Amino acid sequence: MTRIDASKLELSERVVAINRVSKTVKGGRVMKFAALVVVGDGNGIVGYGIGKSSEVPDAIRKGIEDAKKHLIKVSLKGTTIPHEIIGEFGAGRVLMKPAPQGTGVIAGGPVRAVLEVVGIHDIRTKCLRSNNPCNVVTATINGLAALRTAEEVAAIRGKSVEEIIG
Repeated sequence: MTRIDASKLELSERVVAINRVSKTVKGGRVMKFAALVVVGDGNGIVGYGIGKSSEVPDAIRKGIEDAKKHLIKVSLKGTTIPHEIIGEFGAGRVLMKPAPQGTGVIAGGPVRAVLEVVGIHDIRTKCLRSNNPCNVVTATINGLAALRTAEEVAAIRGKSVEEIIG
């Protein structure tokens, strides 16, 4: 897959979750923070990253830098997705269904953050099994990365779009 250069894009960031983690050492507990961040251009490009630091702003900054390194291109059909799909990662599964224009984004917190930065305005989703934000965000992005338009499928198969749609 080709790398997408983040420096040429107008990316918006969204902090999905901030988690306080502690490590018990000889002198007591050491508190640190982990931030899950999603970035996107609102036009089909999205990435996510996790940053860890002893300060929240540093963790968010590191998460944004990580997210910019892992950008993907998503196939869209207008303001929705081309077909129904289930994204999976670990125990997290996210069902995504295309919706007619005007429906809006019907999604829970972590999924909503991903879909809004991608630029999808009409979709219905349901989180199945896990509700861990890290797994849900990764499952959503895996599902979006697996989307294919009719034109892409026709090009892969060497047929016309009419033959594919039937």
